[in-house]
This record gives sequence, structure tokens and C-alpha cells, in this order.
Amino acid sequence: MLIGIVGKPSSGKSTFLNALTMVDAKVGDYPFTTVDPNRGTAYVRSPCVCKNLDVIDNPKNSLCKDGVRFLPVQFLDVAGLVPGASEGRGLGNKFLDDLRQADVLLHVVDASGSLDAEGNPVEKGSWDPMDDVKFLEKEIDAWIHEIIQRDYEMMKKKASAEKLRFSNLLSEKLTGLAIKKFTIEESIREIGIINDDPTTWDDNLLPLVTMIRQKAKPIVIVANKIDQPKAHENYLKLKDKLDSVVFPASALAEVFLRNEEKIKTIFYSPGEGNFEIINAEQINESKKDLLAKINSDLLQKHGSTGVQDILSFVVFELLDMIVAYPVEDLTKLTDKDGNVLPDAFLIQKGTTALEFAAKIHTDFAKNFIHGQLAPSSRRVGADYELQNNDVIRIISATK
Repeated sequence: MLIGIVGKPSSGKSTFLNALTMVDAKVGDYPFTTVDPNRGTAYVRSPCVCKNLDVIDNPKNSLCKDGVRFLPVQFLDVAGLVPGASEGRGLGNKFLDDLRQADVLLHVVDASGSLDAEGNPVEKGSWDPMDDVKFLEKEIDAWIHEIIQRDYEMMKKKASAEKLRFSNLLSEKLTGLAIKKFTIEESIREIGIINDDPTTWDDNLLPLVTMIRQKAKPIVIVANKIDQPKAHENYLKLKDKLDSVVFPASALAEVFLRNEEKIKTIFYSPGEGNFEIINAEQINESKKDLLAKINSDLLQKHGSTGVQDILSFVVFELLDMIVAYPVEDLTKLTDKDGNVLPDAFLIQKGTTALEFAAKIHTDFAKNFIHGQLAPSSRRVGADYELQNNDVIRIISATK
């Protein structure tokens, strides 16, 4: 699972990545601060099974804090896209190509309307963020369309001569974009293209590209800088006019709160709608004023900084993931080294016990016998679909 962060220069993409991961991505207020794509690991929250099972866990591949598991999710932040990027303008296709493997795109938009199309500062509120949404979707569609167009005429001739289906040809062409064949077939049906009739393809190619992009690379709009003047008004307009999901957020506020938590001036858990000052004497007046403003203009108004809310929505609703815990000892809930509930995996809803075994180790899948669930010790077969928070032991012939 890879989530891409996109948007025009200076909209707050790198700050948003920092807010999710606290990696040291370079941040600046001038175009093309990001030249090489920044990668980072964020952590999505999920209730841990440790409390229900009355154990104290010691995780290895994730974190557990007060009964909440923080599970790793991979992110990629690329350079800001400008109009014409699909034709090589700005930093061009290189950065569109960086998004090939992304499962979801988070479009970070400057909701305050203080940046023009190139990411240059303008009077606050003078720019319509809706234009940013339209241009980015247009650029991604143009990029995918151009990839198809390179061999489109040859594909049509081949289909006619060899009686091939359009979905098969497109699947081969778009395999590098991590677009699944069933997504292409579903899009073809919805647009009304006849799969084995090339005469129906031409006029429907652009709508088909848009449909494929919407299904294969869904976009969530991050209305960033929501605590700035005009931002809330623009956010409401985006929500009203777009089919896409729109979240209010302040990446900068999240980074500030996490930094204060790190130096122990406040207690703050990522994603919460409040914080507690625990070392007031170490906070100067300007920081106190900022904390008060974050509380009144952001947390009280929107419930949180929005950063963790966005991550949770993408992982658990948009990508439909669940959490599963593999163990070796079903009674003690440990691995071979005695670690209690050491690993928690994000997996697609509908994943079978056999598929989960392959995720742990290919040999487990090859030699799969059955699975056992804790705490009931119930046996399950290869086709059993794991449920959220299942704790499972995989029994295999592998030694």
C-alpha cells in the first residue's frame, strides 16, 4: 500500500508528510522545494486487541499506546505539479511517473487561496482552490492518455487482426501504473465501450481514461491551511461542488503540536481533538498564544487537525483494510521469541487465511494446513476470510 501526496508547489505537501511521519522533509515557501520524492512511514490508529485479551503487548512492527495500535503506512510526496506537467512543463513527467505505484492520491490544496497556479504567493483569498483540483485531475488524465496514445493505433490494428479485447491490450499497456485488469474492464463497461469492437473506442477514450483514473487512483482532497482567513469558506465550496471526499486540515498545526509533545511541554496524541499543557513554565507567550489559537480556531471548530482523520479514512474506508495479528503460541499469544502480539498487519478485507499465510512467509502458504483463532482455538480453513482484529496461528508443514 502506497499513498501519494500531490498538489501544486508550496501548497503544504511536505509539511503534510512531516505531520504524518515527522520525517525531515525539506519545507519552503517557494516553488519546487521538493526535487526528489520524499518517502516516509506514517502510522494509522486502530484499537488494539491487547485490552480485550487482557495482555500487555510488546509490538515489533508497529506501536501500541494506551490500547491503540499505530500501524505503518508508506507515503510518497512528489514535487509540486504545475499546469502543463504532462507535457514536461515544470518538473514534468518525472514526478507523475513517481506516482505510478500509488494506490490513493492525497491532493493537498491551499484552502486559503493565497497561491497562484504556479505556487507563487498572491493576496489571500484571491485564488480559487477549485482551479487547483481541476488542473491536477486534468494533468493526471493527460499523462495516462499519453501513455495509451503512444501505441494506440497499433493496438487497434492488433485487436482487429487477432480478435483481441481492448481490456487485455490496455491491461498490458498500463501494468506499470499498478492498474488492475478488473478495474479496466469495469470502466469499459460503465463508459459503454464494446470490448472487442475498436470502432467504439476513439470517441470514448478520454472519458475512459478519467473513469480508470477515478477507480485506480482515487483522489482525496486535503483542504490544507484551514485555520487561515477565507479557508473555511473555500472548504465549504469544495465540499459542495466536488464528488471527491474533502477534509479540512492544518498540517502545520499538527507538526507544531507533535513538536511540543516531543519536548514535553504538552501532552498530545496524534489525531486527538485536544491537548494538555504540562510544562507551562517552558512555553513562551508567543507559543501560548499559538496554542490558544490552534485550540479555538482549529480543534474546537473542526475536531482535530485533520491529519489522522484523513489517514484513517483512506486506509480503513477507501482502501477497505482490516487488522490481523499472527502468533505462534495461541495460549500465550506470542511469537517464537516470547513477544506478546508482536505484529499487526494491515490487510485487504476479504483476505483469506491462505493469503495471509503467504504475507507472513511464502513457505507457510505452500505448506498450509489450517489456521487457529484466539482465544477460542477455533480451526479455520484456507478459504476463511479474516475479520478485523483476528488473532490467528498459521499451522503449516514448514519446520
